[in-house]
Amino acid sequence: MAEVHTVAGKHFLSDKVEHFTESVIREMTRQAMLYGAVNLAQGFPDFPAPAEIKQAAQKAIAADVNQYAITWGAKSLRNAIARQMGLWQGIEIDPEKEITVCCGSTEAMISTLLALCNAGDEIVIFEPFYENYGPDSVLSGARPRFVKLHAPKEDGGEWTFDEKELRRAFGNRTKAIILNTPNNPTGKVFTRAELELIRDLCLEFDVLAITDEIYEHILYDGTKHISMVSLDGMRDRTVTINGMSKTYSVTGWRVGWAVAPEKITGAIRKVHDFLTVGAPAPLQEAGAAALTMPEDYYSRLAEGYRVRRDRLIPALTSAGFKCFRPRGAYYVMTDISAFGFKDDVEFAKYLVREVGIATVPGSSFYRDPHDGAQQVRFAFCKKPETLDEATRRLGKLRG
Repeated sequence: MAEVHTVAGKHFLSDKVEHFTESVIREMTRQAMLYGAVNLAQGFPDFPAPAEIKQAAQKAIAADVNQYAITWGAKSLRNAIARQMGLWQGIEIDPEKEITVCCGSTEAMISTLLALCNAGDEIVIFEPFYENYGPDSVLSGARPRFVKLHAPKEDGGEWTFDEKELRRAFGNRTKAIILNTPNNPTGKVFTRAELELIRDLCLEFDVLAITDEIYEHILYDGTKHISMVSLDGMRDRTVTINGMSKTYSVTGWRVGWAVAPEKITGAIRKVHDFLTVGAPAPLQEAGAAALTMPEDYYSRLAEGYRVRRDRLIPALTSAGFKCFRPRGAYYVMTDISAFGFKDDVEFAKYLVREVGIATVPGSSFYRDPHDGAQQVRFAFCKKPETLDEATRRLGKLRG
């Protein structure tokens, strides 16, 4: 009988996958399910989506909207996106030439980077960062250049960055900067002055801005969202990424979009077409309905999350966490140094197994894990009773 030879699996793998791990956030959700923990790790609501949006989806399915939509998005949804961009950002968008509907904002981001980047290009990314951005850069062949957001030193302070450090990150190889505002995981909302500084660097170094604005309607304390594309000089060098997930509490529907100048949109559409073909057709019709929600829907959305934020932060503070109060999105970053654990991963394992609460280790948001070794992130997009149960369990940490 012939001898059977095996070949090491690594021989068959792309070098790219050696540079990043699987999602830590999604892994913490699996841990929550395994240990019966309250899931304050992954950012999905545990309450129903608006009835009007669900009914629109049901109506579309009943009407047999079950086949492929136009690859780059159903006309009804693209028209709705263009209309809302005009209302919210004051920007006139051509829905036929400047919008690509994707399978969530996650696919919109990777399609954009694959469409724009060549090997050796550099992408500027603020850290702590949403965990997809680093791997997305690697998969597109680009090299990420990280610029630190520094945690507030006093209660109620803002996350800040060093202007000189940001300038040093720009150079001849810089293709784009990724800007997430309101920011995940910090809750930072970039100010007009900060955005104008970034704009000036983009113009000086001939760089694109790729903005992730998925939390644009989730704002607190009078904070205002400003879209980079609305600033002078940025209309033709900005890709604006957004989607339904967070604003309409449908993270599993996977409908997002990229808005960009015509030439860039053409490139994004090519990648999107061969990457996923198209987003779910009936849910695109529901998206068109969602974007006609009345103005007070968005104010009620933000107020509901403010109440949740102000419910969770005191419980965390009482339990011993130092909280960095968010101005937007629905996460709170915390300092865990008072608990005496060697690092965030050890603490997160303890918290999910022994206390029954799942969180995200801060190191997953940094290039160097040491930088997040004393931080964890909590999501508060949960029902009041979920947050109350989390508060009860956090009592185990007191003392």
